[in-house]
Amino acid sequence: MNIETIEEKKKKVKEKTTSAYLKVPHVFALIFFIILITAALTYIIPAGEFDRVEDPESGRMLVEDGSFHSITNNPVSPIAIPGLIIAGLNASSGIILFIFVVGGSFRIITSTGAFDAVISTVASKLGKREILIIPILMFIFAIGGATIGMSIEALGLVPLVVALARSLKYDALTGMAIVLIGAFCGFIAGVMNPFTVGVAQEIAGLPTYSGMWLRMILLVVLVIVSSIYIIRYAKKVKADPAKSLVADLEEEARANHQDSQLSSTFQVKDFLVILTFVLGIGLLVWGVKEKGWYIEEMAALFLAMGIISGICARFSSSRISEEFIEGAKAVILGALIVGIARTIPLVLEEGNIIDSLVYGLSNIIMFMPDYIKVISIYLSQNVINFFINSGSGQAAVTMPIMIPLGDLVGITRQTTVLSFHLGDGFTNLIFPTGSTLMAYLAATGISYEKWLKFIWPLIIIFISIGAIFVVFASLINY
Repeated sequence: MNIETIEEKKKKVKEKTTSAYLKVPHVFALIFFIILITAALTYIIPAGEFDRVEDPESGRMLVEDGSFHSITNNPVSPIAIPGLIIAGLNASSGIILFIFVVGGSFRIITSTGAFDAVISTVASKLGKREILIIPILMFIFAIGGATIGMSIEALGLVPLVVALARSLKYDALTGMAIVLIGAFCGFIAGVMNPFTVGVAQEIAGLPTYSGMWLRMILLVVLVIVSSIYIIRYAKKVKADPAKSLVADLEEEARANHQDSQLSSTFQVKDFLVILTFVLGIGLLVWGVKEKGWYIEEMAALFLAMGIISGICARFSSSRISEEFIEGAKAVILGALIVGIARTIPLVLEEGNIIDSLVYGLSNIIMFMPDYIKVISIYLSQNVINFFINSGSGQAAVTMPIMIPLGDLVGITRQTTVLSFHLGDGFTNLIFPTGSTLMAYLAATGISYEKWLKFIWPLIIIFISIGAIFVVFASLINY
């Protein structure tokens, strides 16, 4: 008996030692390693660039096909990396500020308790069908992503949906996934996404938003698949909270009384807070769609919503300030991650190898058999998305190259555009270079390591679905 006990202890020690070696490093360390690798690439990959011309209609700078040429190498010295990290933080200052403002403002709003009654009512209405809240909300967010290209804009709603998820005995990861994956299902499908499909079709000379029928089918497929994926995880967490990937975060939330008993009675102050929130979101949608609002305008709106909500709840000026500071403090780590991750594309730009990478991938595709060229274009866009995370920016760089390439091998322009926006989209949910993903993680306090464990199987499923749609599009000459 004693021998068995000793053996068991040895086994446990061995397992702990093994897990320590296999543990994913802290996200700061992970990003720094990636920065070092990209800096090393600037010594290996020859520098080069495309000539760019201004599109007279849109004013965008587009790559001129066949204009790639070598330029003087400018490798990034390790000594320059600290300065580039600061430059990355500076370049991301708008998003970092937005994260702080959203974190602080929503702390004020949620601390009023006005949403407790709303959450309680929704849960009681659904009863045993409460799990339906996941696909319902995901579809709503997906519509926003598919029509106005909503992604970072939904960040302000994350604390609310996290509170809802916790009230239903799920966890913060479930709440964040509903918003982020829901919005990206729409953004990726790109039914009427102006930032990806709109820009790419304009460059390709296609009618704006043409070929919508296939993208609408794709949208439905992505929402259904991701809803099932999140529902399975949520049910597992509800049945056994210890199986939550963010169990430590949930314990901390309970210790801070963030899952307090929900109130089911409305007071006048609660009504005013809800009204402020609803009007604010309505103003946000109008501003983004009609006035082209982005980070600064949205941050100002959320700040105003937070202050007005605090006044409606009869908070003192000191209480409003304290709640805002607490909310901002909670997102410091994630906000810094966003800025540091921005260093990766800066290193590539400094070393003048982004265009070289795109040119090299296009040449590889040219030598592949015709029947796999469409898959190669699609997979290449996934790789390029690591280095050029902006959808419209990636379109401006890659579409002038991929469109003639597709024409040459008999791939329709509509299929090439589909390959682009699917390749641009799926990996935004996993690449640490994605500022939107990092902003969401910052808002919830979820580590990149935990998110990676949750999302990687779904990313494989998504990429496989994308490949099926791209091949189908090619077969029917979409």
